[in-house]
Amino acid sequence: MQSEISQIITVSITLFAVIDMLGSVPLIISLKKKIPHISAWKVTAASAVLMFTFLFVGDNFLKFLGLDNQSFALAGSIVMFILGLEMVLGIDLFRSDPDVPSGSIVPVAFPIIAGSGTLTTILSLKANYTQWVILFAICINLIFIFFVMASTGFLERKIGKSGMLTLRKFFGVILLAIAVKIFRSNL
Repeated sequence: MQSEISQIITVSITLFAVIDMLGSVPLIISLKKKIPHISAWKVTAASAVLMFTFLFVGDNFLKFLGLDNQSFALAGSIVMFILGLEMVLGIDLFRSDPDVPSGSIVPVAFPIIAGSGTLTTILSLKANYTQWVILFAICINLIFIFFVMASTGFLERKIGKSGMLTLRKFFGVILLAIAVKIFRSNL
């Protein structure tokens, strides 16, 4: 059994890989050029509301639909696996159209940050981790989301395109491994 700190690190990295803030920076930068009023605070707050709501009422939603956590975890691990493949192969299956004129909440908070992959992952993680571990990991990621949103220009200059691509592929492989682990433990 993993220690609680080890679990928080594992869940934080899982969410970090699924949310893929660093991999989304190029998309966010292009959106900010089209929609200059995107607010880091609004994006972070909207993402928090979506993730916390799904963490706390997602189980009731599943029960309403007649589903159990293990079935959802299996389905979620498949979605996570596809997201990992997406990151490694450089294809976009779960991203919104960057040309849609909108603001901080749509399309940045949803579906880019707290989209189907993130929400599915949160519920899938509940099959293996406590709600408090996931809550803490979400908070860690929200802090990171805010800082990335507030410093996209700086990141664009420092990391560069090849660095961003490398990070995206690296976290894609990690996400694939985590998806396989969740699938195997809930089969």
